[in-house]
Amino acid sequence: MSRYETGLTLRVSFALSLSIISLTANAWGTDGHKVVARIAQSQLSSKAKLEVDRLLTLEPGAMLETISTWADEHRNPTTAAWHYVNFPRDSCKYDALRDCVNGKCVVGAIEEQTAVLASNASDERRFIALQYLVHFVADVHQPLHAGYADDRGGNSYQLQAFMRGANLHSLWDSGLIKNFNLESNALANKLLAMAAPAGGRDLNAVHAAEESCRIVGTEGFYPDRKVGVDYVEKFTPVVEQRLRLAGDRLAGLLNKVFN
Repeated sequence: MSRYETGLTLRVSFALSLSIISLTANAWGTDGHKVVARIAQSQLSSKAKLEVDRLLTLEPGAMLETISTWADEHRNPTTAAWHYVNFPRDSCKYDALRDCVNGKCVVGAIEEQTAVLASNASDERRFIALQYLVHFVADVHQPLHAGYADDRGGNSYQLQAFMRGANLHSLWDSGLIKNFNLESNALANKLLAMAAPAGGRDLNAVHAAEESCRIVGTEGFYPDRKVGVDYVEKFTPVVEQRLRLAGDRLAGLLNKVFN
């Protein structure tokens, strides 16, 4: 396909999506979390898969993708801060004392739930940890879940996208993923067919958060108040990379815990 045809396809996809996209406020949205879970599921070691499947039996019919949004569905005032970490605008260098007081941020939550999953806690407690971990690893790869404190990770940055009022955070949560116009299974397969991005074996949550913060600082990340095709074309590859990295790293983390 030529560059012209590729660009035309993106523009047609963008135009068709205007009437169907709903911008919601869950990290990566339901589709994004399912994509990350499917990518991870396909890369589990035999030992990790056995243990994950055993824990999943605690909820009949559960799979990694079906539990991937549990943490959003059960969010409360105590756990709300576990979904993100805020950085100051002048630094993407993580400082736990400044950015994660008492472990209440997505980095601290990933570290804590990983420890629980690897422990001798009850299966019930470890299953809860698994549900949190599947969700939070995806969260930390959504750039605006490691964005700036002063605009609440883009939630305060109002704009117009897909012919409706929204904010930058919701655009990244759902709008850019919906623009693929693919079911979560098809999108996961598409991303798995791509060359694996560098860094997939880096399982450090701090590094993932700092990566996300640096993306937020990319020139043009904050668009004009009206989002156009150029913005979608520029940042679609970034969305693809972050979803794939989240899936690769989630699989690596679960393989490490259970092996």
